[in-house]
Formats: sequence, structure tokens, C-alpha cells
Amino acid sequence: MSRHPLRLAILDAERVLSVAGVPSPRTDAELLAAHLLGVERTKLMMVPLVDPAVVEALNDLVRRRATRVPLQHLTGTSSIGDVSLAVGPGVFVPRPETELLLAWGLATLEGVDSPVVVDLCTGSGALALAVAKARPDAAVHAVERDSGALAWARRNADAQAQAGETPISLYSGDVADSMLLMEWEGLVDLVVCNPPYVPEGTPVPPEVRAHDPHDAVFGGRDGLDVVRHVVGCAARLLKPGGGVAVEHDDTHGGSVPALLTARKVLDSVQDHTDLAGRPRFATARRADLG
Repeated sequence: MSRHPLRLAILDAERVLSVAGVPSPRTDAELLAAHLLGVERTKLMMVPLVDPAVVEALNDLVRRRATRVPLQHLTGTSSIGDVSLAVGPGVFVPRPETELLLAWGLATLEGVDSPVVVDLCTGSGALALAVAKARPDAAVHAVERDSGALAWARRNADAQAQAGETPISLYSGDVADSMLLMEWEGLVDLVVCNPPYVPEGTPVPPEVRAHDPHDAVFGGRDGLDVVRHVVGCAARLLKPGGGVAVEHDDTHGGSVPALLTARKVLDSVQDHTDLAGRPRFATARRADLG
């Protein structure tokens, strides 16, 4: 049985994905090949030849990716910080932009011993588990209202705990509930949240439209339905000096900071851009009102 050059199989995959309009055809082709072979993408050059079965399996994945099935659904994983997450149908796939929010949150915890952290709208558990991985001394609490997403978060939390990492506490709850996490009111060092924030009716890529849960993406007519509750919840939970970071739509560079500023107990309000220079997340601190 003759073996085939992997380089040519990847070039063919790139052409198929390019014709299908996939935004990063070369990257996706290489990531799918690396997934099949169980190697890092940077090590593909060390695999010059592959069996015909590998080429056929790659072609099958590429055909599915060409129909705009998310790459992460095909590989079964996504990542944030130093954490690899299981993802698939029924849960929002974390985006690279959220890494910037995570970095801000971890920076606010520097010098804080045994911090208390809350991740609202946790989805797959991404932010909560990334914080727990980076800060093993933290007590991390994660909240999700959707039962399907919560099942994915439990799966990821169990995997991290079984690997000997710091466990997190998961809650089924809604940020609109004024009693949510009442026992932690005024005791939290950091609140992070990547809520549904896309204004209803906004055009989104096929991967999002057909595969991400609608309620995990869209946040009402102006995109702020959930964000308003997140701001109120954070203002209630934070201790003096504690920080909150909320991801938002790129049309919310003024509106989300305004929501934070409107809360008298919050100060040091800032908006932050992503790597493309677009407004991406807003932050604030709980004031010490004496």
C-alpha cells in the first residue's frame, strides 16, 4: 500500500476550504491534519508521508468543515489560557478575543491571596477553569442557566479536577435573579463574564448562526439584555477594590461603560479593544465608599 505526501493532502484541503469561503483555510487544514495525527500543528513537517486511510479521514473532515461545521466541533476541543476544553453542539465555542479579558482579570488578582472569583454565563466553563488553572489558590464559582451548556461545563470541570487541578464550584442559575450567590455578596475579588451580547438580527458567520446556541450569542434588540443584569450582579457581589470585566459587542464601546458608570459603587471604568482595535470588553472596580 503506497503512502501519500501529507503536504499535498493539506494543499488539497486548503483549496477545498478556500472555495467554501472558510476564513482561514490553510490554518484549518493543518489543524485538522494535526488532530487526526495526534501531533501539534508545528510538528506536521515531521510527518512527510501518511497512509491512504489518513488522507480519506482528512478529506471527510474537510468536507464537513466546508459546510461550515465549526472547526472546534470537528476536533472536539477549544482552548483558553492554559486550558483545553471539550466543546460541541449545545455550547458556545470560546473565541480568542476572550483571552484579553482573562489576562486583565488575572492581572487584577496579582497580590491577592486566595481570591474569590465568579464567572457569570460560564458556558463551557472556559473563563472559570482558566482562572482556576492559573490561580490554584482561588475559590472559583461559575454560573450558567442553560442545562445543555452546564453539562459541558461539568464535563470540563470534572476533567480538570481528575487531572489534579483546582476544582471549581458550578451553579445552575440566572444572572437576572437578584438572589443569585447571595452568600457571596460583598466578598468577591473578581467577576468575569462573556455574556450573550450580539444585537438581535445582526448578521453572523454560518458557524455561529447554525451551530452556536442562539441564546448564548444574541442579547436582545440592543444586545444588552443580559449585560444589564451582569452589571447589577457584579456590583452586588464585589468587595471594595474588586474588579469586574464584561465582554461586549464592538458596537457597545460606549454603552457598556455607561452601564458600569451608572452604578455608584463602581469606579475606574474603562473600555478595552481587541487585537483588531475594536471595542471588546469593559472593566470597573468596586469603590470603597467608606
